[in-house]
Amino acid sequence: MIPSLEDVSRTTGLRTYGRPVSGYTYPCYHDLAQRLLELPVERRSSLVPRVPLQESLGLFDVGKVAGESEDEYLDRLTRVSRRELASEPGAQADLDLRCFLVLFLGRLLFATRGDAVHCRFLPLLEDLAEVGGYVWGAAFLAHQFDSLGASERQTSISGFFPFLQVLSYLHLPALGRGDLRWPGLVPIARHWDSRRDSRNLGDQLERHQEPIDSYPHLDMIWQPYLGEGDDRQPWLVQARPYFGRSVWLHALNLVLPLHLHLSQRSLGLRQSVVEFPVRDRFRRPGRSFRGLHDTTDWHERGKEQINNSKHKGKAVKSTATTDDAYLQAYALKYRGKVYKSARHQVDVTGEIGSLRALLYSAVQDREAAQRQTAELRRDLERVRGTRAGGASSSRGAGGSPSLLEAQLAGAVLRALEAQRHLEERERDLQLTTEHAMDLQGQRDQLQGHRDQL
Repeated sequence: MIPSLEDVSRTTGLRTYGRPVSGYTYPCYHDLAQRLLELPVERRSSLVPRVPLQESLGLFDVGKVAGESEDEYLDRLTRVSRRELASEPGAQADLDLRCFLVLFLGRLLFATRGDAVHCRFLPLLEDLAEVGGYVWGAAFLAHQFDSLGASERQTSISGFFPFLQVLSYLHLPALGRGDLRWPGLVPIARHWDSRRDSRNLGDQLERHQEPIDSYPHLDMIWQPYLGEGDDRQPWLVQARPYFGRSVWLHALNLVLPLHLHLSQRSLGLRQSVVEFPVRDRFRRPGRSFRGLHDTTDWHERGKEQINNSKHKGKAVKSTATTDDAYLQAYALKYRGKVYKSARHQVDVTGEIGSLRALLYSAVQDREAAQRQTAELRRDLERVRGTRAGGASSSRGAGGSPSLLEAQLAGAVLRALEAQRHLEERERDLQLTTEHAMDLQGQRDQLQGHRDQL
């Protein structure tokens, strides 16, 4: 599964339509932070010290105390902040709002590792009237993708963890990690209260890894929003045209493609349960993540990608009307090349199911090619018959083939060649499937011997 703009919109309520989060990045934010925040930023840096930023908002050293509920804690934070923040509109209120937005964006929504808070979005906060028009949800999704990382050696991640938690509650309900307390609230993230775990992170991950690895596929929820209406969610009306589309995501100097077509559930239907072969290694989708050390106009540098976003990218649709038809279309389109963790033991039964799906698609392709070849041959014979009849009554015809006849003859040859390739592919898949079934039989036999020992 790949998180999509629909996940962001329904789960968090963040805006997924409007102006891309794009603009200038600078090598130094010192002067800008002094002018807009009245806070210090080191030279050649985009980092604001966390403590002065929290102190300016009255949020420093106000942690939750023992026995205090979430509601009580929020009420206390509100009272403390009101004592520190300006109560009337004006320059001081604007400064307080910018400080809060820098803390919210840099420490929560676009969190990074470390104690300091980045202010890369500060240029977009200069005109506070324009802040609400940016596509913060798409920028948030780009940051989530980047925060997960791609290196197998990476031992930590950054980002807004509740988003991933809620996705697990939606798609993997049998894990039982969240308490569903407020099912009627919107956005969806407000439905759950996460369970507290006092153990260290390593122990928590070890405890969660096995249930996730062995999660029953039949309990997977592929379409968690089927029962969700748009009641009290007016943002969905304008956000919906961006759902189900592959599009570029922008977060200033982070420009990432949302390859929705790699998602198993992106074609609109739930598919039958099947394990696909390990995906071939491929070059990571191109992206730009440069410019922090130079003054860069990302409107200009990412012009093509911004135009893609403004035109809503490319729709990902399916004409399949049943789960089985969806599975065959999926296997045919992607040839079984989807993500599967390489560190887990190969699921032979799943591989056989995948191969059978691919074999079925290959048979369908070959039969369709045979029908097309037969139709082209009939058309060619009909044209030749017409030409032969005309030649007997017209001395000028001379028996030379017409342009249409030559085109049909070429099409027949190409169709025969395509049919030959499809037949070869079908034979290869048949042999591979039989080989996998032999391996399964040998494994079952070996397992039986082990059980007897």
